[in-house]
Amino acid sequence: MTEAIPNSTVPDGSSDSWTDGKRYLWLIGLVVPSLAFVAAGMWALTGWSVWFWIGPIVVLGIVPAIDLFAGLDRSNPPDDAIEALENDKYYRWITYLFLPIQYAGFIGAFYLVAHGAPFGLGELSLIEKIGLAVSIGTIGGIGINTAHELGHKREANERWLAKIALAPVAYGHFYIEHNRGHHVRVATPEDPASSKMGENFYQFWPRTVFGSLQSAWQLEKKRYARKDTHPFHLGNDVLNSWLMTAALWGALALWLGPEILPLLVLQAIVGFSLLEVVNYMEHYGMLRQKVGTGTKQRYERVDPSHSWNSNNIATNVLLYHLQRHSDHHANPTRRYQTLRDFEESPVLPTGYAGMIVLALVPPLWRRVMDPRVLAHFDGDLSRANLLPRKRERILARYPAPVHHEEVVLPDVAPVLVDEVLAARCPGCGYTYEVAVGNELEGFAAGTAWADIPADWCCPDCGVREKVDFVPLSTQDA
Repeated sequence: MTEAIPNSTVPDGSSDSWTDGKRYLWLIGLVVPSLAFVAAGMWALTGWSVWFWIGPIVVLGIVPAIDLFAGLDRSNPPDDAIEALENDKYYRWITYLFLPIQYAGFIGAFYLVAHGAPFGLGELSLIEKIGLAVSIGTIGGIGINTAHELGHKREANERWLAKIALAPVAYGHFYIEHNRGHHVRVATPEDPASSKMGENFYQFWPRTVFGSLQSAWQLEKKRYARKDTHPFHLGNDVLNSWLMTAALWGALALWLGPEILPLLVLQAIVGFSLLEVVNYMEHYGMLRQKVGTGTKQRYERVDPSHSWNSNNIATNVLLYHLQRHSDHHANPTRRYQTLRDFEESPVLPTGYAGMIVLALVPPLWRRVMDPRVLAHFDGDLSRANLLPRKRERILARYPAPVHHEEVVLPDVAPVLVDEVLAARCPGCGYTYEVAVGNELEGFAAGTAWADIPADWCCPDCGVREKVDFVPLSTQDA
């Protein structure tokens, strides 16, 4: 429901007489993992080495060009259609099919690197091998987006598929950091995946890559500390994700030879860098304000104004509506086909694919995006997420027109209950039951609600904190 999202407005008429006009366009997402086969096939037919660079050519060249001409799509599914859309398995099978195509292309590409083409077509030159590795990395980067879609779901099989999708690019810790780190801290200075105004992509890259890795490990370490044990267990989602990469890369190196290892590393760096450049643009300069006073002070809840959105249809069908990022942060477990557009979401000048190109050229990025951040905060950049070492310089260049008063949460008398036996997340509906506990989170059966840490967040959506949970009576649990 849109009412559950603070400050949200769905454009008038956007859901009138609605049908999913993109139902079959979503299949375009499967074109990306197929690019490995296109590259090999067209090289065999033409002998042109340029085909091995098809990944960046398509994602950074062709898709941005299509975005400029294909137009926008602002249609939204109405509330009464969302449940049926969520339950339509056609949409989830599209994401499932991405993985076997990706893995077949990944393995086939490295066989081609190691042994050359069959039927006497010859071996690849070094530059051709590098081009093919870059294309495989580009596919892997889009594969991280598929992992992102799967990893947010409650179904255990989809969460494991997310880890499988992350294995080729050695970024399995994203599964933990994104869900339980980024979604909790998004649009705050504490989030390594939220870029600051004045920070270019090349400064952001090491901060987010190493910061996210450290955060993921600390999250799992903290979870195991609640079980009074060390984090070195196979159940540690950082470790088992890394082991999947080690097994995949190790098997390929044993089969095809250790000489493929440098190219495996190259494609991984390309893959997770593609993810991080998208992270860079999604929340650039966005900052959730602090509300309340004293010990009650915390960041305001995420709303549609904290993410940069885009409705360019080409990139949207390629990335499973990732560009409708505001609704995703408000409803992380919601499936891609049901995500909506909001009036007050800040809008990028073009699709994500084109913005990637812009982000790689910092002067152009600043020229295009800094005025948009300024406009979003009504000229008051003291409310933006600014790079600390440039803060004074930026504020001097763009002086705030007025002083905005601090928002203070009113004191509310606590609801008195004899004992909380169950509590429900008002966002996604996850219910913590004292009798059952949550072993995965480190809470044994019988762990009282009062003993759950105050900084604990909903394990399914990561949006609502313990203080937001609604106590239930035994008949409601």
